[in-house]
This record gives sequence, C-alpha cells and structure tokens, in this order.
Amino acid sequence: MTSVAGEYASRATDLVYLDALGPNGPYRTRNRQTITSTAGVPVAELSIAPPLYVSRSIGAQRKTQPLPVRQRRTALADAADAFRCAVIAGLDFDTYVERASAVSGLPIAVTRAGAHRVAHVVTSAIDAVRPACPTGAALDWREPRIRHGGAVWTRRGDVFAVHASGNGPGIHASWPQALALGYRVAVRPSRREPFTAHRLVHALRTSGFRPEDATYLPTEHGGADEIIRSADLAMVYGDQHVVDKYATDPTVFVNGPGRSKMLITAEQDWRDYLDVVVDSIANQGGMACVNTTAVLYEGDPTALAGAIADRLSTIEPLPTEDERALLPTRSIDKAGQLADFLAAKAAGTIPVLGADQVVAPLGNGRAALRPAVHLMAAPDVDTLNTELPFPCVWVSPWSRRDDMAALRRSLVVTAITSDEALVDELLAEPTIANVYWGRHPTSYEAPEIPHDGFLADFLMRNKGFIRD
Repeated sequence: MTSVAGEYASRATDLVYLDALGPNGPYRTRNRQTITSTAGVPVAELSIAPPLYVSRSIGAQRKTQPLPVRQRRTALADAADAFRCAVIAGLDFDTYVERASAVSGLPIAVTRAGAHRVAHVVTSAIDAVRPACPTGAALDWREPRIRHGGAVWTRRGDVFAVHASGNGPGIHASWPQALALGYRVAVRPSRREPFTAHRLVHALRTSGFRPEDATYLPTEHGGADEIIRSADLAMVYGDQHVVDKYATDPTVFVNGPGRSKMLITAEQDWRDYLDVVVDSIANQGGMACVNTTAVLYEGDPTALAGAIADRLSTIEPLPTEDERALLPTRSIDKAGQLADFLAAKAAGTIPVLGADQVVAPLGNGRAALRPAVHLMAAPDVDTLNTELPFPCVWVSPWSRRDDMAALRRSLVVTAITSDEALVDELLAEPTIANVYWGRHPTSYEAPEIPHDGFLADFLMRNKGFIRD
C-alpha cells in the first residue's frame, strides 16, 4: 500500500511551469529557477524576467486606465471563485496547496487556511478599504454631498508594486485592495513560495481584469530594483536590512519584522491566560510577523516560562504534508543554521527549550523546527526583538522602571492588565503599531483592524473639491 507521503512525493516530481504573466500574456523565459520543496524535491520551474521586461510591463500598466468600480467588484468576486475552484497551471486547489506548503515549509493545514483567507479577502476587497476612508471624504466627485465643497479620496499613483515574502499565502491578502482602489498591480513573488501569487494573478485575469491590471514578475535583484523604480508606489517585505534600505523612501511601504509581544502585569494571574499566550506563539506555525516573539511579565517569569515550554513541547514534529502538522519545516542544513543562530543570540539566557533541541530530523533531508523558549534575567532589547520563523519566544521580567524600552518597535503588543494608564502609554508610543487589550492573541486579524496602518492610508490621499 502506498503511503500518503509516498503519493505526495510522486506528484511532487511533476514540474509545474510558473511563467511570468506580463501585459501580453504568459512569458516563459530562458532564465528559469528550479523551485524545490524543503526536502529538496524539484516541484516547479519559475521564469525569471529580466529588468527590461519588467520596466516595459509596468510602462504598459501605466498607460491603462482602471476598470469602473462596479466591474472591479464583480471581477474580484469571480477571481475569488476561480482561485478556489479553477485548475491553474495544471493545479487544482488541493494540489496548489500541497505545492505551496511543500516549498514554504508551512504546515499544509495552515497553508490551506491561508489560501481560503486569500479568496475571502479578494471577494471583500472593495468593502475592506472603506474603514480607511475618512468619513468626510467622497469616493467619487459626483456624490452630491461634496458639490458645494469637500474632499475626494483619490489614488496617489497608478501602478503599485509588491515584493512579496514567502511566509505563506496570507501575504497576498492585502494587495488586492490596491486593485479595488483602481491601481494596476505588479507582483514580484518570493522564490520561496511563488505559487500563491501566480494562482491569484491568473485568477484575476480570467475573471474580468485585463493583463495590464495585474502582472506577475518573478525576477532577480536587478529586476526587483527596477520594479520599485518603475512603479509609483511599492510595498516590500523583508528583514531589518530591507527596512533600513527603504526607511527614507516615502514611496515604499515596508513590512519588516513584527517583533510582536505580550505584556502581563503583576495583578493578573498568568495561568488564566496561558492558552492565549501559547496560541500567540505557535499559531500559523510561528512563522508570521504577528506571532509573539517575547512575553514580558511584571514579576518573576520563571514559572510562566516553564508552563509555556511544557505546552509547546507537546507539539509533535511531523512532515509538512501531514494534516496534523503544526510546526514548519526546512532542509536539514537550513534548520541547523537557524538553530546555530538562535544558540548565539541566546547566550546568557536560560534555555527552557533550548536551541540544541530545535532541529527534529524527519528523514529525506528535512527537519521540523521544534519550539524554543528562553528565560531572561532582564529585558535586553536586542534579544527580545530577535524574531525567527518558527515558534521561538523570549520570556523576560518587566517593571514600570523599564518604561516602554522593551516594548518599542512592535507590530502588536497584547496587554494583559487592568491598568488603563499603561494602555494609554502603549497607544501613545509611535513605534507600536497595534495594541490589543486583554484576551486577544497577537495573531488576531480582522478587516476593520489595521495591520501596520491600513494599506489604503498609504495608497490614497484627500483632495479638496468644489464645483458649480
């Protein structure tokens, strides 16, 4: 009897061709890169577009006027159906999920949930931008309420570029909002997970959007820089190096490390919140920027760290394609490199679940990444902000004397406290993007809650308007 893993490995040997999708249709380049699973099995060939092709593609997008808003709404809904149901590049939805999971290392159940979320947000993209629209602004100058003076919410440009990351399908949940607002979008996929962007752009093109509305431009570093130069605005994902590179460029919206944290103050019994703490750390395989990187406790955190470790240590290392899998996988070499990096960063801390047990070999050259928990004697900011792509958490004491230093530069801070003044301080801190008060995991997301601000805050502006 053939095992599930064996059937999967057999299917994975059938290469899929992921062509560039330019204004004139698919383009299979001479320069192609083989995309492999975390076990090293080739699963796709990705066309690598040269910089000239990139610039010409975006030039053609710039010359194209946006579709009417009603047509956009219908096309987005149809694209969501195609994304879920169509056979694209020879892959039905389930096989696409298998491939995306295999190359990203994200557990298959988590990948599937992320893919369904992409379809859902594409359907609701036009409605999702409305919370960002100022209540005093109109979406169309024809609205009677601004005839005698008011504001029109308008685009800041025509072409929006996206440098996507490979964390999982959910990365592609936001940029369809740019299409909803009338932008033409150029997507450079991550070579770590190029399937979702290809499937989504293809689905958009078969559902009412024109080739110029959404392009798929896999490219190397020279082409990546050309995308930024050629587009009006861009969104990039990356590490601190990427953040620093674009820090002074107002046309680039940077999604960097999340460094999300949980803060529990002394009057709270942390045992009552252990479930939400562990979920914040391990949800989505611990790979997302909204996963908790550090837990700070106003008091002695030793027992808290032990309880977190006890819970996380029960997660079984399993192959990515196993429906029960909760942990990400990497090649055995890359897993070892991550563990070595963690060991160096953890110097001086107490390893409750240390770097030495992170690598869990699964055979066939790959390993799952077991959770890591390190206890700190004091909140060292550099260590607390060390974020790794698996469930890895630093547990530290915190006191009012530490002020905001240990909490700055966080995408999300969940505050488990009764202290309203502390909540005020967190909201007033400019480097904290989101504050959740109480029993809410740092990974919680909803359309009406900004991620790092609303994307539309970046894409749109208000223009004064009056007419006779």
